[in-house]
Amino acid sequence: QEQLVESGGGLVQAGDSLRLSCAASGFTFSNFGMAWFRQAPGGRKFIAGIGGSGVNTYYVDSVKGRFTISRDNAKNTVDLQMNSLKTEDTAVYYCAARENYGGTYYFARPDYWGQGTQVTVSS
Repeated sequence: QEQLVESGGGLVQAGDSLRLSCAASGFTFSNFGMAWFRQAPGGRKFIAGIGGSGVNTYYVDSVKGRFTISRDNAKNTVDLQMNSLKTEDTAVYYCAARENYGGTYYFARPDYWGQGTQVTVSS
């Protein structure tokens, strides 16, 4: 059974850093591009993606230069390093997987979702 399990969320202050992790199981991890979405009022939106090999990454403008997505295909994990956090980064963060995603664009409909982890940034 395909499963994505996020960890690392929490309450931090503006300007702090936080690292989210996602552990994948039940599918051939290297065949899937991975992404992070977040959901605040306004809907669930893609913020960062990485191709199956880890070479290509894609970020939306609001996180570019502050967030870094990475993956370890030996451990079946994908991380999101978040620096210089802002109050507007407050959201539930979701890990997602999409087969054959190359990491060069955003997408809205993954094949699998994690359960989400809350990130709250206080001022």
